[in-house]
Amino acid sequence: MSSFRIMLADGCRSIPMIGKVGRAIFQSLEVIALACAFLAAGCSSISPGPDSIVLSATQTVHRVWPPAPAQPRIRFVGNVRSPADLGARLSLWRRAGNFVTGATRGLEPFVRPQAVSLDERGNLCVADPGAGAVGYFDRERKKYSRWTASGKEQFVNPVAVAKRGTTVFVADTAVGKIFCFDEDGKPQLTITNNLRRPAGLAVSSNCLFVADSQADKILMFDFSGKLQGQFGGRGIAPGMFNAPTHVTLDASGRIYVTDSLNCRLQIFDGDGKFLAAAGSMGDSSGHLSRPKGVGVDSFGHVYVVDALFDNVQAFDVAGHFLMNWGEAGSDDGEFWLPSGLAVDYANHIFVADSYNSRIQVFEYVGSE
Repeated sequence: MSSFRIMLADGCRSIPMIGKVGRAIFQSLEVIALACAFLAAGCSSISPGPDSIVLSATQTVHRVWPPAPAQPRIRFVGNVRSPADLGARLSLWRRAGNFVTGATRGLEPFVRPQAVSLDERGNLCVADPGAGAVGYFDRERKKYSRWTASGKEQFVNPVAVAKRGTTVFVADTAVGKIFCFDEDGKPQLTITNNLRRPAGLAVSSNCLFVADSQADKILMFDFSGKLQGQFGGRGIAPGMFNAPTHVTLDASGRIYVTDSLNCRLQIFDGDGKFLAAAGSMGDSSGHLSRPKGVGVDSFGHVYVVDALFDNVQAFDVAGHFLMNWGEAGSDDGEFWLPSGLAVDYANHIFVADSYNSRIQVFEYVGSE
């Protein structure tokens, strides 16, 4: 005969039980009761609307650039270290399981986020090669989906992610492939033709753009994986590349490519015709060392991450330097080998601060 202590309304008393079965039943009841109490407390909070950016690290006093007395142009919003900082919520049973085990499954913190992108509805996608995973945050449903494989093929070095409709595209440089799957993780196709080292992705309504850092080209595929066109090649002349790493599009269909080892950003029209360049080798404002992520806001400001300068630089669409912010460090507005960048419809700027294991969020607050 043994006894098991259980908390009741009138205190704690002993209940005799016979055998292991009875003990297991009461232990299960206790776990369920504790989990339900936790979940009930968690469900009492009020969630913001789908257009809100939820950041638990948002400060009362925000840093701005340039500093006073100059008119501010960029404001720090907050840090995203895990999907929970975006307001992601788990299902009832996943929350109960995590409460019981102490795990964070479904809301794992970022390890080394390298790329960020946004789908046509402004939902954030993250490529985290440090965790061998990619993720997607549905703002309306407050749901974060995370994948470490496409079907049975595990990701090795997923460095870029893009999404259109219900299709997720992932570039894995280690295997030289682009994986395409739906929101349930079901594989749709794998693109391997003409690829050597796919490093950056961008997607339009009918075309997937791939920056291939080893082939020194931008490749364009339709959604069936058929090559539709390409431009570039190794060189230093306008329109040529030396290890392009990131690509993005603006609302007008212009193509922006960070030509990393040529220390510049190149801008093309929708057909791949060279239009302008920004930056060059040097160590002062307006020069670039290792440009990586690139994004464009609604005013036509072009933001470029520089991994070695640990900053973000802003240009206009003609390539003229406007401003920069950031330096090496781990404080707000400081970076450690930043990489990806994306800009949403509300001019929030998401920067993958890779080795600080976070995504920093800024917003443009200046006039046009």
